[in-house]
Amino acid sequence: MPRTHEPGSSDRPAVSGRAAPAQYGALGPDRNWHLGAGLILVATAVAFTIWAFTHTGTGVNSFILILAIAFGLFMAFNIGGNDVANSFGTSVGAGTLTMKQALVVAAVFEVSGAVLAGGSVTETVRSGIVDLGGLQSDAPAFAYIMMSALLGAAVWLLLATRMGWPVSTTHAIIGGIVGAAVTTGLVTGTGGLAMVQWGEIGQIAVSWVLSPLLGGIAAYLLFGAIKRRILAPAARAIALGSRGFDEDDDEDDDNDASEDESRHVPGYERVTELQQSAFAESAELDRRPGSPGAELVEQAGQLSKKERKAARNVERKAAYHALEKRVPPLAAGAAVVIAAMLMFKGLGNVGLEFTLWRAGVMLIMLAVGVWMATTVFARALRKQTISRATFIMFSWLQVFTACAFAFSHGANDIANAVGPFAAVLDVLRTGTVSQEAAVPMAVLVAFGVALIAGLWFVGRKVIHTVGTGLTSMHPSSGFAAELAAAATVLLASVLGLPVSSTHILIGAVLGVGIVNRAANWKLMRPIFLAWIITLPAAAGIGAVTVLLLRALLLA
Repeated sequence: MPRTHEPGSSDRPAVSGRAAPAQYGALGPDRNWHLGAGLILVATAVAFTIWAFTHTGTGVNSFILILAIAFGLFMAFNIGGNDVANSFGTSVGAGTLTMKQALVVAAVFEVSGAVLAGGSVTETVRSGIVDLGGLQSDAPAFAYIMMSALLGAAVWLLLATRMGWPVSTTHAIIGGIVGAAVTTGLVTGTGGLAMVQWGEIGQIAVSWVLSPLLGGIAAYLLFGAIKRRILAPAARAIALGSRGFDEDDDEDDDNDASEDESRHVPGYERVTELQQSAFAESAELDRRPGSPGAELVEQAGQLSKKERKAARNVERKAAYHALEKRVPPLAAGAAVVIAAMLMFKGLGNVGLEFTLWRAGVMLIMLAVGVWMATTVFARALRKQTISRATFIMFSWLQVFTACAFAFSHGANDIANAVGPFAAVLDVLRTGTVSQEAAVPMAVLVAFGVALIAGLWFVGRKVIHTVGTGLTSMHPSSGFAAELAAAATVLLASVLGLPVSSTHILIGAVLGVGIVNRAANWKLMRPIFLAWIITLPAAAGIGAVTVLLLRALLLA
């Protein structure tokens, strides 16, 4: 799945002479993809609507059901545009996946996570944030609250997505429920601000700081170690003119003869753009006066041919040794973290309970298998250039973390759209409010398709923010950010800490940027402000929506 051509290169064949301007339709070069995704979404919506009418029965209010379906699919669409895009931002930004490849991976693993581990039942009152006890006997009012929450959260998510701000979809749906419920309580005299569990709101506020801080620390430590122990030897070998393990050193010496060339890191101009991306994330990228990179350039330029050849052989062997001896345990540890996250945050939703002893045995077996497989893979890359071997190794590691993230996301965060909608569907079918509502498979499939469509149609700005806006991403740094985020989410779940996976991943990206001295703090300011605004903004839109629904449907 990693790219096999240089980043930025075209898939179209070159032509001699002056290139004719490309002729694209109104939908641009991806016209067929746009049309295909749009048709699949429309067909899914139509089929799902037909199913919903048969599921709820003939006595259902058609207008309310159609509105609920529209609001629910719209919410799932915007979760895809913001939350799923946030999850794939590091992979696309690093060049590990193209946008189309990300769409395919998301289609397979997001939908699989939603269908296989999305849960057969969902709580109708989300997270205990607001007390709806006074409205339990008023089924229509309860349905309007959930519908308004869906629209309130979806509208805010769309606005944030259009600005390129990755925000928490969980906080958005909570805000929508709070705003709609409090407004309904005030209008009907059954409650007010006292309905809100302010302690839970306080935990959300804590997560604004705790989540990115934990993710940032984890990524800073992990990527810093990767740079020092794995990437730095490869960077030094490239700076000394080395290209591969069995290359002809005499040929390199001829190419390095010029003193002017040696002053500009010999060999660096000869590597491809793909190779440069691996070198660019090394510890020697910073070549400002006094930096390690500047010292390395100066030292390399002062070496004689014989000294350069000897140093090149040492660093070249050290680079391949790092790939063969240090990457496999890293990959094994990553496999354990990802598998543990899937066990406890994904498969646990379908009732697959793992005892500590059984889970431990399975994780150990997995770690050993991954260690051995990665060692064999690293040895197979010995004939590749140093930069390309490093790029390929971390690209594949990042593909696996991206797939696991997609499955876990589909298994968990789809509930932000499915939960309220399932509650409305249950009310329309039974006429009563239940503490838990069944989630039919058709709902999970339809909302999964809407999720993927949202990623394709509106997710690019968020992907740009996460993948290139906050800091420059490459396969090893993207892998480090994703693994650090996964480990932090898992640890926070075990400890019961109030965190947001979205905020954790953003913190991890910033942690990578700090290691590279390239974090874009200016862009982080509006993102942090958007985190704070998310809950009140969704609450305000939800409040207005519930007033409109009550005026329209209860008149």
